[in-house]
Amino acid sequence: MTDNNAKKLSILIITLNEEEHLKELLSDLDFADEIIIVDSYSNDKTETIAKSFSKVKFIQNKFENFSAQRNFAIEQAKNDWILFLDADERLTPELKQEIIETLQKRPYYSAYFFERVFMFENSILKYSGNQTDKIFRLFDKKFAKYDEKRLVHEKLIVNGKIGFLKNKLIHYSYASYHDYKEKIIFYGKFKAEEKFIKGMKPTLLHQIFHPSYNFFYNYIIRLGILDGKKGIYICYLNAYCITVRYRELNKLWKQNQHLISKT
Repeated sequence: MTDNNAKKLSILIITLNEEEHLKELLSDLDFADEIIIVDSYSNDKTETIAKSFSKVKFIQNKFENFSAQRNFAIEQAKNDWILFLDADERLTPELKQEIIETLQKRPYYSAYFFERVFMFENSILKYSGNQTDKIFRLFDKKFAKYDEKRLVHEKLIVNGKIGFLKNKLIHYSYASYHDYKEKIIFYGKFKAEEKFIKGMKPTLLHQIFHPSYNFFYNYIIRLGILDGKKGIYICYLNAYCITVRYRELNKLWKQNQHLISKT
């Protein structure tokens, strides 16, 4: 940050095989005082691209779960104020300026919510449950930490006042049906592990009703039908994530029973 009175800012990014997105994102982060990438041992050009930017500090760390990786990244930052970004997210000029102005003033909040615009194959996905999405991205690390009990769909625990930035973050989460399905399966497995640790046992009602309800809620109640074919794809995949969750949770319980029976 150029203003001497501004709070210094560390931008953090966790990556795994993000060569498609990383260069465009890093090219727009010149306002940061520090950029740290925590990489889960990518096997594409992620490391090469990251190291081509002089301001970037590139660290590799074994991935255990999303919350642990984010908390590890926070520990590496030398500044209190953190802007956490995913490689497939983009700042608009208006949002970037709002972040800069927020840190030039004395921030009145410990953390700030961002709303996001979701892109699917380079066009806006307006509904399908995404229209009210908000997420913490800017925060003071002295007052915030990711919940270690959440392995996926991380939750930032904030000890202090919470504010909102008015400009939206662009999220290219849905590059294609195939890419999003792979991501959904990955998330579903972590969610199953999270539920298993909590001792939850899936019932037949969970396995049948929950995915069906999720699809109905996002497609009808949350107006996914207005997103056309893309709405069907996204609502189906989000419901499928729940199917994967319970399928994997069943596997974990069966494996656990098998281990008990052997002892």
